[in-house]
Amino acid sequence: MRIGVPTEIKVREYRVGLTPDGASELVRAGHEVLVQAGAGDGVGFSDEAYVKAGAKIAPDAQSVYGEADLIVKVKEPQPVETAMLRPEQTLFTYLHLAPDPVQSEGLRKSGCTAIAYETVTDSDGRLPLLKPMSEVAGRMSIQVGAHCLEMKQGGRGMLLGGVPGVLPAKVVVLGGGVAGTHAAEMALGARADVMVFDRSNKRLAELDTQFSGMVKTAFSTPAAVEKAVREADLVVGAVLIPGAAAPKLVTRAMLKDMKDGAVLVDIAIDQGGCFETSKATTHDDPTFIIDGIVHYCVANMPGAVARTSTVALTNATLPFTVALANKGTQKALNDDPHLARGLNVAEGEITYEPVAQDLNLPYVKPSWLTSI
Repeated sequence: MRIGVPTEIKVREYRVGLTPDGASELVRAGHEVLVQAGAGDGVGFSDEAYVKAGAKIAPDAQSVYGEADLIVKVKEPQPVETAMLRPEQTLFTYLHLAPDPVQSEGLRKSGCTAIAYETVTDSDGRLPLLKPMSEVAGRMSIQVGAHCLEMKQGGRGMLLGGVPGVLPAKVVVLGGGVAGTHAAEMALGARADVMVFDRSNKRLAELDTQFSGMVKTAFSTPAAVEKAVREADLVVGAVLIPGAAAPKLVTRAMLKDMKDGAVLVDIAIDQGGCFETSKATTHDDPTFIIDGIVHYCVANMPGAVARTSTVALTNATLPFTVALANKGTQKALNDDPHLARGLNVAEGEITYEPVAQDLNLPYVKPSWLTSI
């Protein structure tokens, strides 16, 4: 099979869908790897490194999309990219289709088979290809949140951990999954006062044990969240409904009761955001202020630490990429029900039910898909 790796084109997106080591593994398995010139430059993977791994360098995106059978990316394809996809191609990348009808329509029109990293599962029902970026985003949320609390950024002028004689900042984390746990870990390490909300009592008990009672845990109800947000200096939104739009846990009305200069960091912005006032921003212009509250809503947070993110992501995606290349798309999906749950678009139809529901489109299971 011919695997194509185009350069990412979203603003300030430096990650790449395949490392030279990954390219080498695919070449050793008998496949051809076509990498767009400069695709890995942003993370220090030169064209020469890919050539040494056995890959070929393509001059432009048109060459990659025109020749490859399997396209491996990081971020959602932009309209100029979906226009280059063909019915016989498979796209393997993050899609986040639920809040993005434009991308969904482009993929449907292309006729390609689109597999989303974020809905691939494992034997425990977890999301192994979302996990590495959730880890990065969770850790980054405290890093950027601390920066946004500085006066120059419009924040309250607070140090997360305070100093002797001065109380630390209050950090509220909404969601106790992978991202939320890593956010709590970093906030606790910075000596902040940390509270984590979740809807699972089992998960709250696990977090209490994991952090030896040093992190406060609370069952998530609208009233409890509203009270905590009112008192918070930094709120991290880390909720996830796999493949579906994120629920709005912080409303516009709640902002007026928050502390002036408090900060909201929305990790869930890829799925539409979990704050009513969230709107996607970029690394070039990451924040905005509404009612005195600083919002950080960068849609590709891990792109800021692109080398760490690229290696972490490709460590997780490579076994699936190899399976798709070795077996072909349909056999790979039918042999592995966990990979099959990543199928979001095929033959011009939405094939992942939560996405179809959010987009008010019909859900159509392909006739050839037998594993789920």
